[in-house]
Amino acid sequence: MRASTALALAIAFATGTALAHSDDHHGKKAAAKPISGEEHAFGREGNPEKATRTVTIDMSDEMRFTPAEISITQGETVKFVVANKGRVLHEMVIGTEKELLAHAELMKKHPGMEHEEPYMAHVKAGGREQITWQFTQPGTFSFACLIPGHYEAGMKGRIVVAAKKSPLPRN
Repeated sequence: MRASTALALAIAFATGTALAHSDDHHGKKAAAKPISGEEHAFGREGNPEKATRTVTIDMSDEMRFTPAEISITQGETVKFVVANKGRVLHEMVIGTEKELLAHAELMKKHPGMEHEEPYMAHVKAGGREQITWQFTQPGTFSFACLIPGHYEAGMKGRIVVAAKKSPLPRN
């Protein structure tokens, strides 16, 4: 009896581990997850209820994002609706060019690795996901699909964040 129980547990554990690395799990976000206050060079997770605008980003199997460049004002909270128009898994990851290059190299070494950060959306073929991000710093940042081969094929874009103009002092 103990051997059969151990075997059943081993099978259940192996099945759970295998499912943890499937495309179906990749990118599912937990419901009611608190908003992270972690600050990055390119901003922080935004509250969807405080988004000042929504930008739809389409991804395709031609390894392109549409639009490929977005202009934003410092302090703006943007809800990105990321739509996969292709037949394979794509993702949108926001970051600095240096961070995205490093992450792309890591993905080549570990293509099945799981990661779930508020600046990432993993979108199955035909699916849609959302990222809500507050751009707290001015500068030029990037977004890309870091699935092995996609970034190298040109699946990347730019986010230009203009410095917020301070009001003119009164004389």
